[in-house]
Amino acid sequence: MITINDLTFWYSKQNRIFENLNLELDTGHIYGLLGKNGAGKTTLLKLICGLSFPKSGSVDIDRLIPLQRKPGLLANIFFVPEEISVPSHTMEKFADIHGGFYPAFDPVRLREFLEKFEVNADQNFSGMSHGQKKKGMIAFALAANTRYLFLDEPTNGLDIPSKAAFRSMLAASFSEEKTIILSTHMVRDLESLIDSVIILNNRKIILNRTMDQISHRLTFSHSSVSSSPGEMIYSAKSELGPAMVSMNTSGIEGKVDLETLFNTCINIPDKISYCFEN
Repeated sequence: MITINDLTFWYSKQNRIFENLNLELDTGHIYGLLGKNGAGKTTLLKLICGLSFPKSGSVDIDRLIPLQRKPGLLANIFFVPEEISVPSHTMEKFADIHGGFYPAFDPVRLREFLEKFEVNADQNFSGMSHGQKKKGMIAFALAANTRYLFLDEPTNGLDIPSKAAFRSMLAASFSEEKTIILSTHMVRDLESLIDSVIILNNRKIILNRTMDQISHRLTFSHSSVSSSPGEMIYSAKSELGPAMVSMNTSGIEGKVDLETLFNTCINIPDKISYCFEN
């Protein structure tokens, strides 16, 4: 379990990213971490991994403190940033050097993932495009088989076939003993994978719910007339027609539209809080 208590963090005192932030993330979920640009998605991942340090408050993973950088914890977490920086090695040499730090690392699965991504294990990173480098690091991250995996904008730089391959590999790699956080603004790329949603806004968490909890409370539709008998709480224009969110009074759980959910939470956060607290 990941536990964050009263966390405050800033890069400058005039621009606080988080203030008294609290969050608990259970094992066995693929979380979608959503927020506007600058909301602190990448910063939160770095704080969880121990790459940035809280100004006050605490972060722990299974009661271990990430900023202490203990080997037992580091062997069970992997973070793939949005911008990839890799040494001038082949993927095979990179795996030989770094694979030993991860007890569950599987070189056979790495080869399988690289093949699905069409990345040559014998090619030097220096000769790869940004997208190829990213696919190589994602393949290694999945093959490392850590209990905690954090991916920052994983589909940025991937072409359409690679996005489909990524979804397939991530789903196949997931188990109930793992926790995965996908930070993204490209929700349509990843909504089939996400089973829980965290939304950041104005230095705090405005939503942390499972998809089941969301669909139990809310109904999403694209129509000039709401098909839900419940009270409509949000409506906005979209390329599919009016996007509407209503209270679910029918008891029938439908598909969650993550993009509309995000816009709803950003625009009427108090109303959303009321929906889930009452």
